[in-house]
Amino acid sequence: MDSLSAATAESFRLLFSGDMALWVIIFTSFSVSVRAILIAAPFAFVAAFLMAHLRYTGRRAMIAGFSALQSIPAVVVGLTVYLVFSRSGPLGDLKLLFTHSSMSIGQILLSFPLLVALSHAAFQAADRRVWETSVTLGAKPHRAFLTLIHEVRFGLIAALIAGFGRIIAEVGCSMMVGGNILGYTRNIPTAIALETTKGEFAQAIALGMVLLVMALLLNGLLAFFQGRGVMSS
Repeated sequence: MDSLSAATAESFRLLFSGDMALWVIIFTSFSVSVRAILIAAPFAFVAAFLMAHLRYTGRRAMIAGFSALQSIPAVVVGLTVYLVFSRSGPLGDLKLLFTHSSMSIGQILLSFPLLVALSHAAFQAADRRVWETSVTLGAKPHRAFLTLIHEVRFGLIAALIAGFGRIIAEVGCSMMVGGNILGYTRNIPTAIALETTKGEFAQAIALGMVLLVMALLLNGLLAFFQGRGVMSS
């Protein structure tokens, strides 16, 4: 109990003293995940819109496929990215393994199905007359699309928050493709896993508190925007 109390007290000291090693880990985690979600979101929104507003062969299969891919294990995505970018892999010459780029690619693949599925639900719930009226009034497709985006903005923001929550705390993919390199690819989940196995709990507790606060904040924002979406519909 004394050792746990001491580790907890040390974790607060690390957080509020501006410990450089700790904040590099936090910055790495957030920068990689924010980049991944910003890259994935536009493509996910377009894919979701096409599935919601167009009728074509294989549409239902695509919707079912994206729904199924939401539950794909992070470690399987990590293994796939690792095999592709390893020295013997098809893209090994790019030398992206154990870099921020490979971590972002893994997180893009993890978040994309969730973003598509939730965005598709938002587009499906929107009044189809928004798109039809915009086109009828002479708006070009991209302008009509932006109008529809504004109409379902709360649902799309909720999708972004859920997608970010999916990738910021995952450990399997980041560990495999990032390598957990100190000061470079070590992020919050991989650092917690490493420090816990070493029996050094102060940094793990500090990083765990960061994730806990972030989870509470994300859930609060998600509930807020979902509520706004219901009120605006």
